Amino acid sequence: MSKVKKFRLTCIVCPLGCTVEVTMEGDRITGVKGFTCPRGEEYAIQEIREPKRVVMSVVKVKGGTFPTVAVKSDRPVPRELIPKIMRELAEVEVEAPVRVGQVIVENVLGTGANIVATREA
Repeated sequence: MSKVKKFRLTCIVCPLGCTVEVTMEGDRITGVKGFTCPRGEEYAIQEIREPKRVVMSVVKVKGGTFPTVAVKSDRPVPRELIPKIMRELAEVEVEAPVRVGQVIVENVLGTGANIVATREA
């Protein structure tokens, strides 16, 4: 018989910040409680099964007003890939001018997410 584990998460989907408890037996989710809305339940399940985050960083700019430009992923990426993505971004240098929304790295590490500029440079 698998051991029962309980995980407590703070939901970040809306401003309520519900404390959601997920119960698991082995690899199987057997219960989710404490959420106020259905999005909270979905968030908790996603966070347990495959946590994802939006990546925010900077990349070097050649010939720009500033030496770097702020960037972010246009969608969440698997959390375990973030260190590799950050190493890749450390090697990127773009030519000025850079525009807001410009794709800096397409399909970063095969995730389907693009790294885009969040300001002009």
